[in-house]
Amino acid sequence: MYQYFIVMKRVIVLIGLFLAAVPAMFAQKVDVQELKYYGPIQVVSPLIVDSTDVNGKKFDVKQMLDYEVNFKQLEKNSATAPATGAVISSTDGPALHLLSFSLQNTHFATVSVNISGSDDYKLYLDGSPARGKEFKLTPARHDFVIKCLSTADKADTLSASVESSKSDYIKVYSTTDASHPYSLSDVLHARRIGRISLSADGKYAIISDSQTLPGGKNSVRKSQLLELSTGKLSPLRDESATWLPGSPQYYYTIQGVEGQELRVVNPATGEETVIAKGMPRGRFSVSPDLKTLYYSTFQEGPKEDEDVYQILNPEDRQPGWRNRSQIAKYDIESGVQMPLTYGHTDMYIVDIKADGSKLLVMSRDLRYEGRPTSVSSLFLLDPVSLEKEVLVAEDGFIGRASFSPDGSQIIITGSPEAFGGIGKNVKEGQIPNSYDNQLFLMKLSDKSVVPMTKDFNPSVQNVEWCKADGMIYFTAENRDYICLYRLNPKNGRIKEIAANEDLVNDFTIAETSPIMLYQGQGASNSDRLYSLDLKSLKSSLLIDYSAQGLKDCVIGPCEEWNFTSSRGDTIYGRFYLPADFDPSKKYPLIVNYYGGCSPISRTMESRYPHNAYTSLGYVVYVVEPSGATGFGQEFSARHVNTAGEGVAEDIIEGTKKFCETHPFVDASKIGCIGASYGGFMTQYLQTKTDIFAAAISHAGISDHTSYWGNGYWGYSYSEVSMADSYPWSDRELYVDQSPLYNADKIHTPLLFLHGDSDTNVPFGESVQMFTALKLLGRETAFVAVKGENHHIMDYDKRIKWQNTIFAWFAKYLQDDPDWWNEMYPEKDL
Repeated sequence: MYQYFIVMKRVIVLIGLFLAAVPAMFAQKVDVQELKYYGPIQVVSPLIVDSTDVNGKKFDVKQMLDYEVNFKQLEKNSATAPATGAVISSTDGPALHLLSFSLQNTHFATVSVNISGSDDYKLYLDGSPARGKEFKLTPARHDFVIKCLSTADKADTLSASVESSKSDYIKVYSTTDASHPYSLSDVLHARRIGRISLSADGKYAIISDSQTLPGGKNSVRKSQLLELSTGKLSPLRDESATWLPGSPQYYYTIQGVEGQELRVVNPATGEETVIAKGMPRGRFSVSPDLKTLYYSTFQEGPKEDEDVYQILNPEDRQPGWRNRSQIAKYDIESGVQMPLTYGHTDMYIVDIKADGSKLLVMSRDLRYEGRPTSVSSLFLLDPVSLEKEVLVAEDGFIGRASFSPDGSQIIITGSPEAFGGIGKNVKEGQIPNSYDNQLFLMKLSDKSVVPMTKDFNPSVQNVEWCKADGMIYFTAENRDYICLYRLNPKNGRIKEIAANEDLVNDFTIAETSPIMLYQGQGASNSDRLYSLDLKSLKSSLLIDYSAQGLKDCVIGPCEEWNFTSSRGDTIYGRFYLPADFDPSKKYPLIVNYYGGCSPISRTMESRYPHNAYTSLGYVVYVVEPSGATGFGQEFSARHVNTAGEGVAEDIIEGTKKFCETHPFVDASKIGCIGASYGGFMTQYLQTKTDIFAAAISHAGISDHTSYWGNGYWGYSYSEVSMADSYPWSDRELYVDQSPLYNADKIHTPLLFLHGDSDTNVPFGESVQMFTALKLLGRETAFVAVKGENHHIMDYDKRIKWQNTIFAWFAKYLQDDPDWWNEMYPEKDL
């Protein structure tokens, strides 16, 4: 038996009350008024075999505090009990008791936790044993557990309090309340939908998903079989399971006694059949007649001396560039593998005709003498006679291609300049943005090509031609959305299909049934999966990871906000507000942009998770300036040969107008942030305006000339952004528009972040700009991330990188340097 009762005390600070807008300059005490309780957990002393252990220590009753207890019991079998003066006891001998409370801080804070009334306890923070009683807490929800020991002859009166100079920004509450502001932890540990594919009859689907676990050391990746009629999910034996073409069965490979085996599974019965043994390893596609496997084979190129080596061309700096891909076929019945192509040009199968009689093959090669330097050819290949028919010869602007269901036509993606520019729709003198993807339809009978999206503003992404209804379905960037569309190839009409997500990230169509699955997310929700009836165009929700992962998250609203620029353009954007938004208060503002190519989409779990910024007390304004795809060819062409001109004006004008029309923004506390080309925009903006109080450039370009020659893709990306312009032919564009040559105009505190193994935008782009600002005596900082490339992928490094961003903005936009000083204390060097 046990008992506990409450001794009431005067409340010093009400739980959850934010006392003031200005941080306290001295520590304030907050009593914990309510705890979650689980217990008693009866324990016994061990049998004393010897008077001491191997280290000569006698057993102490307090060692029972080291007994491990599953804290999950607090979630399942606990009671809510006030803790101010709680008496903890047990009449049946020694017992452990778990008491917990949570703390939410919106600022970096040093917090002291005081437990009074008992010495027989251990304190845990976020599941780990606490070291001491003082904690430096990054903004987040933090869970404290007090593990107490009671004995039959002793009752303890236990109370808890926390103390901090930033108590204004701290809320203490019982762990019975699981709600918390959206945080980086929610971003990192979200469950995400990966590959989705439907069986030919549309009765089953293969769904792959993944989730990174706390700590980042483990991740859960799994593939499941979904029965659409019942919603039943069953685990698949192999993650590589793939549907057989035209069949309701799926296949996978496994290492058997006689080598690699190809096994086919009937999902209705679970029956497995081995149809091939002793197969070669590698990536392959199954022919529609189920008699042949088509492989991609790889040949290693010539080696160089590891110490002194020759670079043959700009691409030769990339690991593996000298290796080449060729095509081979494997006859299932005879077990014979033979090459279909041979040479030093990369060859790929992009599609197989429905009757298996033709392969659609693409080759890629380099030619440095003109734009574009990478060119592709597309041709039909007869896999038996090996006769080839060239469809497209050395066009540097085509992308993917696939057969129509009857094999009489081909749908091809490409830039507006593909096929001699028949898809161009820009002003006189403009060069289209090559990342603005279009659709083209080719008739195989005469090889005539028709541009299907010339007057269609969204930028095409994924495409699939449906056999069941003969329609072409595709997704496309539509401003900051990714929408779903249907194209009638007979008349060229395009219809938007109403989807239930801001972003349709992937879709799959059944071969013989009018059913589609699509998955996506939005500005305020994570991944969800739907089925779509292609006749009624009605969606049905199948899987909702957002409801599971975000059920306890408190998220503020996201609203669209567009403005008309001084040039007469509608510049689109949106803004995010804190969940506890108060229009009578003043909030610091963070402006996020890319500045060209793809817009900043409405992704919940992005590299810059906007809802996590609002949880820290910011308003976030996302602006989609000139040059972004998804707004029409003329708009995206403004990215070409401007090097920020016009783009910067849109961002500056939008920021000023946003502040003017939203009085809750503190116009003296505006920060800006961007990455890659957006990192260049961060630097460039500071040479044009002084409206920003702090700026962050991640992996930004500081000098167009050095980036052009040093980045793995510097010269080839410049074929898009600086089309037909070169450092020796356009000094104004490459030099005068580079932030490095305008560094003396920068007065904004500017933080540089860069992975020191970045092969896209070289590390030196940040180094040289940081050096310039140091020599000019300007306020700046440089944080490098060891071993990381253009994106910061490592779990622990991602957290430190993100906290560096948060800390920099806190220092300059919230006048709170504590977090920055903790991470990067001043060094007298």
